Amino acid sequence: MTQAIAPILNLNQTDSGQIATNSVQPEVLQAIAKAKAKPEIVWESLPKNFILPDDPVESIAQPLLAAALNDSLEIAKLVTPERIVASNMALVVRINQKTIVKAPDWFYVAKVNSTWKNVIRRSYSPHIDGDTPAIAMEFLSEEETGEYSTRPTYPYGKMYFYEQILQIPIYVIFDPEDGRLEIRQLDASGKYILQSLDENGRYFIESIGLYLGTWYGTRLDQTFHWLRWWDNAGNLLLWGTEKLAQERQLLEAEKQRAEAEKQRAETEKQRAEAEKQRAETEKQRAEAEKQRAETEKQRADDAEQEILRLRQLLAEK
Repeated sequence: MTQAIAPILNLNQTDSGQIATNSVQPEVLQAIAKAKAKPEIVWESLPKNFILPDDPVESIAQPLLAAALNDSLEIAKLVTPERIVASNMALVVRINQKTIVKAPDWFYVAKVNSTWKNVIRRSYSPHIDGDTPAIAMEFLSEEETGEYSTRPTYPYGKMYFYEQILQIPIYVIFDPEDGRLEIRQLDASGKYILQSLDENGRYFIESIGLYLGTWYGTRLDQTFHWLRWWDNAGNLLLWGTEKLAQERQLLEAEKQRAEAEKQRAETEKQRAEAEKQRAETEKQRAEAEKQRAETEKQRADDAEQEILRLRQLLAEK
């Protein structure tokens, strides 16, 4: 606001540093007073005749980042009918008798009204459709009313809108080019305070029960910094493609384990067959030995009988 009106001001200051308003144009004083005045906020649904701006996405990364955030939440079954995860959907509020919409690159609502379910919507109205978004995210752009703007007048800066109007508890600004992640949280006075990340470069977001952090890698042939979710145990929530790859690896490992088990069973079967064959051979050898012993005994018996016969013959002579 200061940059917008400074060129037309020629303000005199008193010794105490106060602006001497007698030299300020009335319309400028009105603008200053309007900027300082608390805005009149009315929660309403999007008027049926309101034409939403058809703004193009600012980079190829924007929809990919939002989709990646949703993907892992869906895989982890954290997206339910009572919750909203959305990107570039208009958040609607009436400020000073004018309908204002802002479409975060991504936002999350923990609880919506039952009337919201199973209906295709163009917008979301806090306090009408459900809770105020718990998280809003913006991926860096170069708009005048962009991520860092605290402009308190129409069309309102995004940071001002999320902090002072909607009072969204968590505001995330992320730059996919260099991986810079800034997370602001409302303090008790309703002001955003930049938060410190933990030793892993992550921040625990209580409303969703997960850690948010950055990860550098490739998804859909696009390599840059991504926003990712981690659970309390430090496990990365996987994307669908990663989950599928993991399941394939597990399936392949199970297949190899089953093949190894089959091979082990076959080897055991062959060993058992060999043992059976050895036992059979041993049995046959024992049978042969028994037969040989019996034959030898019979031969000995026959020899003894022959000796007795010969002795008897000699005795008779």
